[in-house]
Amino acid sequence: MIRPSRFYPNPETAADNAFQRIADRDANALTLMARKEFDTAVQTLRAAGINVNVFEDTPEPEKPDAVFPNNWISTHHDGCIALFPMYSALRRRERRHDIVEDLRKHYRVTEVIDYSCFEHEGCCLEGTGSLVLDHPNKIAYVSLSRRSNPKVIQRFAEDFSYDPITFTSIGSNGQPIYHTNVMMCIGTAFAMVGLEMIPNEAERQNVRTRLEKTGKQIVELTADQIANFAGNAIELHNKDGQKLLVLSSRGDRALTEDQRERLSRYARLVPLELPTIELGGGSARCMIATIHLPPRL
Repeated sequence: MIRPSRFYPNPETAADNAFQRIADRDANALTLMARKEFDTAVQTLRAAGINVNVFEDTPEPEKPDAVFPNNWISTHHDGCIALFPMYSALRRRERRHDIVEDLRKHYRVTEVIDYSCFEHEGCCLEGTGSLVLDHPNKIAYVSLSRRSNPKVIQRFAEDFSYDPITFTSIGSNGQPIYHTNVMMCIGTAFAMVGLEMIPNEAERQNVRTRLEKTGKQIVELTADQIANFAGNAIELHNKDGQKLLVLSSRGDRALTEDQRERLSRYARLVPLELPTIELGGGSARCMIATIHLPPRL
C-alpha cells in the first residue's frame, strides 16, 4: 500500500472514470484527509491480522493517484512481477523501481516483465484494476475499455499462462466501465459481479458459466451497488489463515442483509472508511497491491 504524498481527483482520468467525483476542498485539505483515512485503513487491516507493507509516496513528481498501486504492479506465485502501461500520463509516474528492489530484499523475484512500452502505441492494461485474476484456475476476467486493451491482455495471458475471459460492461452513463475490479471481485469460493451490466447475452452467460464451472458461488450486484463501490472488494488471508473480505464502508452499506450473510459464510467482512479517497474514483481494492511472491528463506 502507498501512503499518499499528494491526493486529489486526477483531471486526466475524469473523462472515462464515472466513479470519480469533483471535490469541494483544495488539494491540501484533501491530502490531509486522505492520509488520515489511509493510516486508519492500515491500522484496521493490521488489527485483523493482515501483513501490510506500507511505502511512502515520493513528493516529486506529483502523483494524485499514488494511493492506488494495484494499477501499475502485480506479483505472482512464480516470482514474477508485472509492470503495466497506464492510460494517464500523470499515473505513469507511479511505477517505482525502488519498490521492486525493496520487494527483492524480502521475496524471491525471478523476473520483472515490463509492459510499459505499450504506452507508446496507446495501448493500456492497468494491472489488477483491468485484470480480475482467479489465481488457482489461471483465469483473467477483463472488462474491455480504453484502460484494458486486447493486445496487451493477450500478451499478459501468454506470458503468465492465463485464460482471458473478455467482455464489455456498461455503466449507468452508457459508457464502458473503466476498470473490471469495480464491478467484479473473485474470492476463493465466491464471486461478486454485476452481471446485469454486461449487455451482450453471450458474454454475460460466458462469465456466469466460467464462474460456476470453477465452483464460485455468485453474488450478483446491482448497478447501484457497484456505483457505491460494493464490487471494489478483495479477499485476503490473515496470519492465521482466516479469509477476510476487505471493502469500503460505503460498499458494505450498499449490500443487502442477504448478500452480507451469504458473503460472511466465506469470509469475515472488514469495512474501511474511505470517503475522501473514493473521490478519486477508486476504493478499498484499488488501494491494495497483493503480494504473491514466495518469501526469502
